Amino acid sequence: MKDIFTAPFVEEMKRTTANMYRLGWDERNGGNISYMLDEKEVAEYLDLNHVIRTIPTGFEAEELIGKIFIVTGTGKYFKNVEGDPETNLGIIRIAEDGTTAELLWGYKDGGRFTSELPAHLMSHMARLSVDPENRVVIHSHPTNTLAMNFVHELDEKKFTHTLWEMCTECIVVFPDGVGILPWMLCGTNSIGEATAEKMKEFRLVIWSLHGIYGAGKNLDETFGLIETVEKAAQIYMLTAHLPRINTIQDKNMVELAEFFGVNYRKDFLNL
Repeated sequence: MKDIFTAPFVEEMKRTTANMYRLGWDERNGGNISYMLDEKEVAEYLDLNHVIRTIPTGFEAEELIGKIFIVTGTGKYFKNVEGDPETNLGIIRIAEDGTTAELLWGYKDGGRFTSELPAHLMSHMARLSVDPENRVVIHSHPTNTLAMNFVHELDEKKFTHTLWEMCTECIVVFPDGVGILPWMLCGTNSIGEATAEKMKEFRLVIWSLHGIYGAGKNLDETFGLIETVEKAAQIYMLTAHLPRINTIQDKNMVELAEFFGVNYRKDFLNL
């Protein structure tokens, strides 16, 4: 059996959480990540027949029975993952009843997965229904994206259009735009259900006045989606109070999208 501490998926989680904390996206115990793993790869590092303990999820995820995830822990700080992954991360498998998680590794201090795991599982199911390769869901609180929530209309078309105007790459990186939910109580199945519904249409969903959810095929892609939105939001916040002399026009966005062959939201442009 290989050393779990050298597993690529553990190393990826360590790097990603460290970067997100360094960038100020995940203060204190803010933010969470769930990453669906390949069973054969996990079996190289763990005895899949050895279940440390079981933890109720508070949600029925029948479509994910048998799936294995590495998930950040509740109350855990991203800044501590790199130094002590076994305490701050856990590897779980959705049990046969669909409502229980079997702990295969981690949470060694008796902890458990993020309280927003149901929202993650709902988003995983929603994304898998439209993209079978989806494996990652990330929730974070990027500073400029959050700041933009307070000064910009929280309308999906207008918000997306503004972001697309900020960086040439934006319409290429997230051509499907950004979904937006009104402020809702976090940590509930209600916000999870609302997020999952948006995830059928968007890979990025803003929780108004709270943060953002992103989904993708791997950690790099998902991190990059949020990173690009955050960069665009930063440019907006740096320039919103100034007279705009130049801008990326809609005709330029169409040219970009068609050149790179991305399926963009034409209804989010003013053509």
